Amino acid sequence: MLPYPQIDPVALSLGPLKIHWYGLMYLIGIGGAWFLASRRLKAFDPAWTKEKLSDLVFWVAMGVILGGRLGYVLFYDLSAYLNDPLKILRVWEGGMSFHGGLIGVMLATWWFGKRHGKGFFELMDFIAPLVPIGLGAGRIGNFINAELWGKATDLPWAMVFPTDPQQLARHPSQLYQFALEGVALFVILWIFSRKPRPAMAVSGLFAICYGIFRFIVEFVRVPDAQLGYLAFGWLTMGQVLCLPMILGGAGLMYYAYRRQAAQGVTR
Repeated sequence: MLPYPQIDPVALSLGPLKIHWYGLMYLIGIGGAWFLASRRLKAFDPAWTKEKLSDLVFWVAMGVILGGRLGYVLFYDLSAYLNDPLKILRVWEGGMSFHGGLIGVMLATWWFGKRHGKGFFELMDFIAPLVPIGLGAGRIGNFINAELWGKATDLPWAMVFPTDPQQLARHPSQLYQFALEGVALFVILWIFSRKPRPAMAVSGLFAICYGIFRFIVEFVRVPDAQLGYLAFGWLTMGQVLCLPMILGGAGLMYYAYRRQAAQGVTR
């Protein structure tokens, strides 16, 4: 068993102002995405300036934060937020939904593309390889908060989390998700997107890989207490939300390459 590193969730206290690691992880994710996007900006559109890229990153970040919070409220814990509406403002306590954030990003991207003459999937394919930076940073934030831990296990890398009332040795599922959703997904998408791909292909691969990675980790992650398992004694809300992602991503990739092949034949 590995000892859990006791990290104060508050990174810095300035009188009544407290800066939480969880919030800083979002800043790292957004800053990292902007930096990497700027490296590929000329390949994406030589006419785009870094100012326009900054605008895109800002609106996408708003989509992540607002969509992620509202998604968690709707998908995971609606009754608690109806009882305490101000709870929705306490983002530092956790409670963000990836799937809600994805919907927020899609809406922000569609709106931004309409204003700047860019197609929805043209922008989504550009954004998709950047998303794992934020996902990985967010999972580190979950780990520091000692939340979203896994099931009990006797594996040598199990940890006892201070927030666990049972004080059992558990899977550090946040680190599994960091490795898969953050590191592995970034490497796959970054390499895949280095070469020209048909529109929708990068977005489709993102949806497939994220959906599979998240679906797998959910088997060893404790489901949200207020929801538990939804069916069969193992199906979680995260898995339910990932199934359409996997199917939709496969459909996007199939359509992207089928259309590319058809266009190649007709030339």
